[in-house]
Amino acid sequence: MITLIINIKELIQIRDASILKVSGSEMAVLPTIKNAFLIIEDDLIADFGMMKNLPTINADKRIDATGKMILPTWCDSHTHLVYAGNREQEFVDRINGLTYEEIANRGGGILNSAKKLNETSEEDLYDQSKTRLEEIMHLGTGAVEIKSGYGLTIDGELKMLRVIQKLSQNYPITIKATFLGAHAIPAAFATNRKGYIDCIITEMLPEIAKNNLADFIDVFCETGYFTVEETEQIMEAGIRFGLKPKIHVNQFNSIGGIQAGIKHKALSVDHLEIMKPEDIEALKNTETMPVALPSCSYFLSIPYTPAREIIAAGLPLTLATDYNPGSTPSGNMNFVVSTACIKMKMTPDEAINAATINGAYAMGISNSHGSITIGKKANFSITKPISSYYQLPYAFGSNLIESVFLEGKILT
Repeated sequence: MITLIINIKELIQIRDASILKVSGSEMAVLPTIKNAFLIIEDDLIADFGMMKNLPTINADKRIDATGKMILPTWCDSHTHLVYAGNREQEFVDRINGLTYEEIANRGGGILNSAKKLNETSEEDLYDQSKTRLEEIMHLGTGAVEIKSGYGLTIDGELKMLRVIQKLSQNYPITIKATFLGAHAIPAAFATNRKGYIDCIITEMLPEIAKNNLADFIDVFCETGYFTVEETEQIMEAGIRFGLKPKIHVNQFNSIGGIQAGIKHKALSVDHLEIMKPEDIEALKNTETMPVALPSCSYFLSIPYTPAREIIAAGLPLTLATDYNPGSTPSGNMNFVVSTACIKMKMTPDEAINAATINGAYAMGISNSHGSITIGKKANFSITKPISSYYQLPYAFGSNLIESVFLEGKILT
């Protein structure tokens, strides 16, 4: 099946296959071709270029994209999309003055979600989650990482990971699964932290590895959750079972989590709302990707990741949603890109790079996703007619994605 798209106003994020991420000043450069064509063969990008160089081709399907732009689908490298119910009441509690920590201390937050999840059947959990997945796909997301972490029991964590696996099998979107048993200490282990960590290491991890249910291991390294020492212990166990670390760090406090992640060759360190100069310095000359979650900052009214300082230090940066019921009940990557520009002072070029090629890197899929590159997956969005790609973050309340192609086929 050959699909030819012609008269593309601008083909955005064209890259050579050797480019796996962009860093520092490179983030301000977004390669494009104006008045372009794009050729798809089955599920892969076969060719692209300027219309004047369009080769003679016998296409099965021909699309005229006059006035419209094409860019790779978003790569959302940090979500908790599989969850049960919602936490609307906590939203009102925060409006009435309670902090995230105060809500958690009285049984809300992660423990609230864990209670709901363990009371929800696997079939119901799948049905709730697929609705969210379908929504983000139509908003232009073509690859997504999904974490467990709302089970906090062996059965609950395995149930979540099986749902993630089933979503991956049933939808054309690329999904990476992360085991986040170390999201919080469950109520049953409130006076036995070591007992719960032992449960993660000796009971949960062997089952997850045996059933090939996860790609990554995550830990919420934060005051009141897991210490740096505990985080290292859990990361090391995950590595022994073949899981690469991706960890939550520096959301509310800088306690050394970034350095622990780097030490264990974490693929990414995520959140980074609170950054000390030594944290930024530690990330230099590493393969660990910093990940910012601006819609979490928006929803909780906490500081935003200091993007300008991170980029000025020559580092790369990724943008992701943190889609979850408590601190970011949205998986809209278009809003994330807009918020990064408005609140973090990233340029549209930087934000699009952060949400595509760098997002792919933060999931370990740079070879197949994140850019318009010959041989990569034919995952891309066609915009509505727009004046420039600056309009994507500028018109923050509008959905400017007209259609989405995943693995060479248009979503219906």
